Amino acid sequence: MSNKLNELLQNGPKAVNIGVQDFAESLQIQGVEVVQVNWVPPAGGDLEMIDLLDKLL
Repeated sequence: MSNKLNELLQNGPKAVNIGVQDFAESLQIQGVEVVQVNWVPPAGGDLEMIDLLDKLL
């Protein structure tokens, strides 16, 4: 078995959660180490506004 697989089996998974906090909390309850990233879509997901912002960049 590979060293990376052995490490995962011995130390357990780690997760990065992007967005919905409830997903991170569910993993934390199960003892999984989680890093929470508070991310939201640019311009609130408004496609027209995203297009305008893209043109500025």
